[in-house]
Amino acid sequence: MGMILGKISVETPKYELIQSTPDYEIRKYPAAVIAQVTYDPAQFKGNKDGGFMLLANYIGALGNPQNSKPETIAMTAPVITKSSEEIAMTAPVVTKTGDGENNTVTMQFILPAKYTKAEEAPKPLDERVVIVEEGERKYGVVKFSGTANDKMVKEKVENLKKWLERDGFKIIGEFELARYNPPWTLPPFKTNEVMIPVE
Repeated sequence: MGMILGKISVETPKYELIQSTPDYEIRKYPAAVIAQVTYDPAQFKGNKDGGFMLLANYIGALGNPQNSKPETIAMTAPVITKSSEEIAMTAPVVTKTGDGENNTVTMQFILPAKYTKAEEAPKPLDERVVIVEEGERKYGVVKFSGTANDKMVKEKVENLKKWLERDGFKIIGEFELARYNPPWTLPPFKTNEVMIPVE
């Protein structure tokens, strides 16, 4: 019942709140170990979130973990999606989208904080799943509820970019979409964030 009403009961990344304004927050995140998959949505009948099942299988969310141990790895939130299109899509899943002919998406699960180096995480059995380390990073963040459709995300990204530039922050990468709840959570109770990396 809690998941339908948006209760987040899994590990989420810790961060340091650097600044809070009425419009957005500036947060600093520590280094993390991430499981990610990069794919063309056409491989999954056009579904941008098609890589989710590959990552869920890796951690064992759907049965036997598809990793070398095999070890069940706790789900975290949010799921992150990244994109290098004008508007792009961790617990988190991250999806990044390429532009032009090579329209790929990268979706990420941030692994639990007990994994501090990539080699500490069990090796994926599916070679499409890759384990990477991400260093400390700083983001401008806007939180919102509802279903994170392309139109809503685009609007949030445009506003956040405007506010960050207005306040003198230097944007150093494409936005990330962080979604904290399963798809069956009722839309008003969903927690989403648009995150833009800043210097």
